[in-house]
Amino acid sequence: MPARTRLLPAFVTVLLFLTGCTAESADVPSEAADQQAGESAGAPGREPEIGQYVALGDSFTAAPFVPTTDVADGCFRSDGNYPSLVAERLDVNDFVDVSCSGASTRNLTRPQPTVQDATVPPQLDALTGDTDLVTLGIGGNDFNLFTTLLQTCTRLGQDQPNGSPCSDYLAARGIDLMAEAGRIRGRVVDAVDQVRDRAPDARVLLVGYPRIGPSDGTCPRLLPFASGDYRQADLAARSLNDALRAAARSTDVEFVDMYAASDGHDVCSDRPWVNGQFTDRAAALAFHPLPAGMAAVANRVLDTLG
Repeated sequence: MPARTRLLPAFVTVLLFLTGCTAESADVPSEAADQQAGESAGAPGREPEIGQYVALGDSFTAAPFVPTTDVADGCFRSDGNYPSLVAERLDVNDFVDVSCSGASTRNLTRPQPTVQDATVPPQLDALTGDTDLVTLGIGGNDFNLFTTLLQTCTRLGQDQPNGSPCSDYLAARGIDLMAEAGRIRGRVVDAVDQVRDRAPDARVLLVGYPRIGPSDGTCPRLLPFASGDYRQADLAARSLNDALRAAARSTDVEFVDMYAASDGHDVCSDRPWVNGQFTDRAAALAFHPLPAGMAAVANRVLDTLG
């Protein structure tokens, strides 16, 4: 099947829908988001100089609509995403951000079709023998993991808000999201090995994903899962991060655990790091990181770098 006809990742469907729609209100008022970002900014200080920093990843790295967003190549890459914040803090001499919304591990080594017939080169092409630092946030789009959660499960939840229609749907089709996360681990291990082949002297950080849904409770207005499917969604997110941690361990790179760090900052919380179902083009795409979330990831990356 040609690449352009495959099932689109959840974020692409949302972006195409937005081209003809008016933006909704953000789940968090901009003032509150600014306050959260300020709380996450950290104290100023001298950081080690980095010659070249290359950021690789998907939409949770690119951060669509965390102002200001470059839409030219269809990657919807923000200058307020965590790589940009890290590069600014570290005073990087050569910062290259090739993260792209919708990317899977395959797009590290293969061109990626984006929107309106645009295509971007393989992300690993940005690496050289002179690269000093690499951050990699990838895996959520592999095997349609995010698509299943954020398209299928939310659609079923809106049609049947009680019970567990998504869990039933997956079980009937033999789909195990936890097992899919295990398969993603193998792809990420291969990806890290290829990063090391191209940038043998670089320090590599594998960045995990923040929580989307809560471990307990529901908020159907913001996160329209059926009441019995919230646990399934949280287990899938946790399993994905466990898989990434295992991949980091087996390849001997550092892991930035954003699932643990985002405890109390899921979509349903009072201080979310991820947006709910309503897109705000001045803050964040639906179901994607808010400015406060990007500031939090940047801080965790900086803490890991020491």
